[in-house]
Amino acid sequence: MSVIVWITEGTWPACVDAALTRVSGHEEVVLLYVRDEAVAEVAHGAFTGLLGRGHPWGHGPAEGWGRDPGTRVEHLAAASAGELLQAAADRLGRPCTLMERAGRVEREVVTAAQGANLLVCARDGDPTRPGPHSLGPATRFVVDHAPCPVLLIWPTEPPSTTPTRRSPGRGR
Repeated sequence: MSVIVWITEGTWPACVDAALTRVSGHEEVVLLYVRDEAVAEVAHGAFTGLLGRGHPWGHGPAEGWGRDPGTRVEHLAAASAGELLQAAADRLGRPCTLMERAGRVEREVVTAAQGANLLVCARDGDPTRPGPHSLGPATRFVVDHAPCPVLLIWPTEPPSTTPTRRSPGRGR
């Protein structure tokens, strides 16, 4: 069985650190990064919509990848994902598996977590508010649908949970 660490651009150091403190030496660690295919699809669509279809421009490396910015976005995203996964592996400092997936982020994370012992992920919403607003939509979906236990961490210092005093005359 394995521990999946969901790596994202803004929160990966905290997730890796949490895994380091909570994972035993014999457990397999999988660093997971999911590329959102919708970004490249938007660039493809914009190019097609603005300039029409059926142009003879090339779409392979020999042709310089054509003029479609969606293709360039796909290649840049793949390169960035590889660099991010390698940085996370270096920070982890122990043997691990690097897993890169592409698709709807929340669904790919849930699918990758099938059979895992634990999924480590970070809050990615409003960092000043505890509760549901501290989760972005994809993370909320993952927390609600994960097929394994989830370790949900704050990527920075958590906000204060000291109750605030209500003003007189306000409803309860």
